[in-house]
Amino acid sequence: MYAAVDLGSNSFRLSIGKHDGETIRVLKSVREPIRLAAGLDANGDLTVEAKQAARACLMNFRVALAAYRFDAVRVVATSAMRVARNGQAFLPAMEDAIGYPIEIISGEEEGRLIYMGVASSLAQPKERRLVVDIGGGSTELILGRGLDIERVESFSVGTVKQSLTFFTGGRIDAGSFEQAILSARSHFEDAAPPYHPHNWKQAYGSSGTVRTLADVISRNNLGDGRLTLAGLDALRERFIACGNVSRIDMPGLRADRAGTIIGGLAILIGVLAELGIDELIPVEAGLRIGVMWDLYQRSIHHDRRDESVRMLAERFHVDPTRAISVAGAAAELYAELKPSGDGYERLLYWSAWMHEVGMAVSQTGYHKHAAYMVENADLPGFTAREQKAMSLLILAQKGNLRKLDKAVEEDLDFAKAVLALRMAILLMHARIELNPGELRLRMKSRIDIEAARDLLAAHPTIRYWIEKEQEWWDEVGVDLNLRTL
Repeated sequence: MYAAVDLGSNSFRLSIGKHDGETIRVLKSVREPIRLAAGLDANGDLTVEAKQAARACLMNFRVALAAYRFDAVRVVATSAMRVARNGQAFLPAMEDAIGYPIEIISGEEEGRLIYMGVASSLAQPKERRLVVDIGGGSTELILGRGLDIERVESFSVGTVKQSLTFFTGGRIDAGSFEQAILSARSHFEDAAPPYHPHNWKQAYGSSGTVRTLADVISRNNLGDGRLTLAGLDALRERFIACGNVSRIDMPGLRADRAGTIIGGLAILIGVLAELGIDELIPVEAGLRIGVMWDLYQRSIHHDRRDESVRMLAERFHVDPTRAISVAGAAAELYAELKPSGDGYERLLYWSAWMHEVGMAVSQTGYHKHAAYMVENADLPGFTAREQKAMSLLILAQKGNLRKLDKAVEEDLDFAKAVLALRMAILLMHARIELNPGELRLRMKSRIDIEAARDLLAAHPTIRYWIEKEQEWWDEVGVDLNLRTL
């Protein structure tokens, strides 16, 4: 059983599902209209009121989650948390409220998860398709074939800001709608060519905004449930006739959604007009289904993060033999160091695979280039927090350890991962394939290295490099002792 929590810019949503052999079946869904994007002040900070509402919602979600036993739970935050200046500072309080780590995902990662959810719900495995998702703070366009994503982009235009900017005080008129539509089109015009209809067979809309608009059009006899410019324009005229959000009373539209649906309508008209889409089919699946599918794939060892690492290594011409050698040795040495948890196990392995990507930039200081590239690269499946941790490990692969600030002192498991990576790279450079018992590592308050006498005799540079390691670890307050077996 899996749970996906989507901390969106408009609503916070919780879905609980179970893989039934073919699909993810949703067992429970909860939605709370937090309007986080509307809680950003003029400086781009979340207001006290917005933070209080978010924490209260997450505490309610925690109670709901406690009633189930899960294989995995994933909490993702999207556009509002991406842009909030105090988002990172507020994150620990949010995590404390819900009791799980929270990942602030990129717009591109959001798009990939959306597409994964949509593709899993459609029966056409080879269909070329466009998926449009209009959220509270951003809009994603994803082009793909079957389960494979070919292109994904995120645009910083969403229902909340569009509604607040162009329909001030809830007032609705033709001029405001025209300006809102033109504003939306301006976001997509430069990026439009790859998404034109000759590049796909069918277009789908995955967000709650799209589904609500389709339902309102159908239930008010403005169309048949398909989304076309004719139906959307008819709905626009109906909204203009109301004159104000407070006077909208239409079947299919809850009162709490009217204030943001007008902005969503303007964006959707802009998307269809700019991309030349004749018809958009609404689908139920989206981000949360994609999150649960991703969790399921990881559970059966189909982790797309592995593919992301291999692709980055190939793109920058990393020698796979060297990468595999370091990754394997680092994993073995780390296990020997007996970490308290598995938080760094996979991150260490991936870091070892990518530790030489910086050589594509320069042989000098390649570890610094690699660290920057890994932290800032588009790596599908990874969170910003994971990429930051791998970047720090890669930065630590050689040279002094002072550049890590207090990380080695404050996290023993991280320090063990650093030691394992540095020793694995040392062994690779010396072309050493260890036999059982030739090298032993221990690390608690100090580092103890035991090396076979024959190993040191056959590879005299090992002793030199371990002596250098003694100097570097001593600089961060860690003693390193070498003993001959």
